[in-house]
Amino acid sequence: MKIEQIYTGCLAQGAYYIESQGEVAIIDPLREVQPYLQKAKLNNAKIKYIFETHFHADFVSGHVTLSKETGAPIIYGPNAQTSFKAIIAKDGEEFKLGDVTIKVLHTPGHTMESSVFLLKDEKEKDHAIFSGDTLFLGDVGRPDLAQKMGEITERDLAGFLYDSLRTKIMPLADHVIVYPAHGAGSSCGKNLSKETVDTLGNQKKTNYALRADMTKDEFIDEVTEGLLPPPQYFPLNVKMNKEGYDDFQDVLKRSAQALSTDAFEAAANETDAVILDVRHQDDFAKGHIPRSIFIGLDGSFAPWVGALIADVKQPILLVTPEGREEETITRLSRVGFDYTIGYLKGGFESWKKASKEYDTVSSISAITFKNSIEKQNAPVFDVRKHGEYLSEHVIEANNTPLDYINDYLAEFPDTKTFYVHCAGGYRSMIAASILKSRGIHNFIDVKGGFTAIKEVGVTVSDFVCPSTL
Repeated sequence: MKIEQIYTGCLAQGAYYIESQGEVAIIDPLREVQPYLQKAKLNNAKIKYIFETHFHADFVSGHVTLSKETGAPIIYGPNAQTSFKAIIAKDGEEFKLGDVTIKVLHTPGHTMESSVFLLKDEKEKDHAIFSGDTLFLGDVGRPDLAQKMGEITERDLAGFLYDSLRTKIMPLADHVIVYPAHGAGSSCGKNLSKETVDTLGNQKKTNYALRADMTKDEFIDEVTEGLLPPPQYFPLNVKMNKEGYDDFQDVLKRSAQALSTDAFEAAANETDAVILDVRHQDDFAKGHIPRSIFIGLDGSFAPWVGALIADVKQPILLVTPEGREEETITRLSRVGFDYTIGYLKGGFESWKKASKEYDTVSSISAITFKNSIEKQNAPVFDVRKHGEYLSEHVIEANNTPLDYINDYLAEFPDTKTFYVHCAGGYRSMIAASILKSRGIHNFIDVKGGFTAIKEVGVTVSDFVCPSTL
């Protein structure tokens, strides 16, 4: 038996490759399926099953394409309804894979079709669970993504999740390995661990949601407390995962169009395309196409695209580092953004060489920021998440979380210079690009963010441990 976790850090997502006696099961595959096909071919094995733990909201799965490429059936748990052919398994139904067995445990709560897959080894001994978004390490799936107007509430879902955990998961032996669908950085939970594999026994000791003496009402209160609205692209990804989508290779072929500076400019003027600049934040600050939006590839790229652009059908024009055009299109497609028109041939340098107009972002070091605010009382805007801000922040700084920055536009000064920072510089540059695209230019970005600000001795609030917030 072979188990391989295929973890994609930028999505904080885990897919799984399970092989026994030349037969393979793939759980929660990403949209670009070639790695799974190549792995099976290399091992002289055949993909027999494609399991989906639920209808994913934060990424587009590769189930439809992988099934078409291999003939392997797509398997969901009870209650799933799809527009494509799939096996809707019964609770407790088992699927033989070589010498091992995969058993479906229906665990409604995160969504109504959510299921955990229990892997039994060659001796029929419980070995591992592939827990999807039902159970994370340190947390459980948020119970507010499958509400139906007037039919079910997030508290109802949380109650179902409580029952699922205590009747299907917690009775399993402590040695059982937990393989979740996500780790830290995912929006599918509140407090996910950076670790991506653990034992169930350790989770019973450390995961707040698995406390043995926890009542159902306590669970519902704790799991639903502090839930922020899910990103707007989530339901659009669910729709694609339920109804199907274009093959990734087709998306790549039509999107990877190299455009000259004139063609790029014409496309920007003639369409409602967003110009998305994915270079490093320092490069964007030094020069960028006016009104372009920065979301750098070397950060949490796809989740921020989904959160801030939101509409997966939004046309996009790309400015990328040379050689990373295909990577950018791939990572956009993972969250359902399939309408890239093309990319700027030669990158931003070609734009400058053509003597096209460009903009910059004023950016200063943390020590310069410290000296400036000691001399003048300029407003400071912290674009970190509310919990980060409450934990520790610059005295008198305003909190305008990047996720909802468009809701705070009226709070930024019209003419007075103000400062913007995040934790390390990535999110504040995204905020800077959005502010500039809205006609707000009277600000200065602080390089290195709050980390650098603390290091140079700027006065900050007393630290509050995030777990007590």
